[in-house]
Amino acid sequence: MSEPVVAQKAPYGVEVEAGKSYFWCACGKSTNQPFCDGSHQGTDILPQKFEATESKKVFFCGCKQAKDSPLCDGSHNAL
Repeated sequence: MSEPVVAQKAPYGVEVEAGKSYFWCACGKSTNQPFCDGSHQGTDILPQKFEATESKKVFFCGCKQAKDSPLCDGSHNAL
């Protein structure tokens, strides 16, 4: 099983729009962090869909270690 790459040791604050879907990069290889750009090809790590239920700022995990992915749970503090 592939291990994700730590993209950054902090979350990505993103303004999301209600009703819109976002695909969070779980592998850490995307150049479009925190979103997928297809760089996971050749790994067994797939992006995770996030559906915004309201328009607001959310914090997507940047370290790719969050237990509550795709949102940050503070796991980066242990790295």
